[in-house]
Amino acid sequence: MSGFGCPPILTPPPAAPDAAPIFNDGWFPDIDPAELRKARRIPGDLPADRLRAAVREAIIWTNDQLEDWRAEQSAPSFAEVPAPTLDGLSRNVVLYQLAVGASAKALLIERQRDVDLTGAGQRKVDELDDSIGELRRDALHAVRRILGQTRTNVELL
Repeated sequence: MSGFGCPPILTPPPAAPDAAPIFNDGWFPDIDPAELRKARRIPGDLPADRLRAAVREAIIWTNDQLEDWRAEQSAPSFAEVPAPTLDGLSRNVVLYQLAVGASAKALLIERQRDVDLTGAGQRKVDELDDSIGELRRDALHAVRRILGQTRTNVELL
């Protein structure tokens, strides 16, 4: 006899409190933190309020970057600005979600690294610095693509 006479009872985890979307300003798209968590592989043990705070901050940064561009648009919403579609979504919406997601994850990593500063923790922090830079770069590149700008600026001195 194996000792496992009855099957284990599996209960689904409760719905995450970050499941409610974060409503944007009415022109820019709303962001669903639960979808962002999945897309960016943000651990489920990260508190929902911390994720929501980072996403709100990332939305503010992204909206600020696009504010002048927004003033030039005549479309009633961001999703209706003429752009090619990808998987049924406006290319701009995909890029906006990428910018917010990358920025939010960079903020979360940046704030998590103060937890452990032992020798091993310091090595992890050093490894995360590159990741933070790459995420910020990805966010900036997504914004620049919405704006129709190239990824780099080159200036002769």
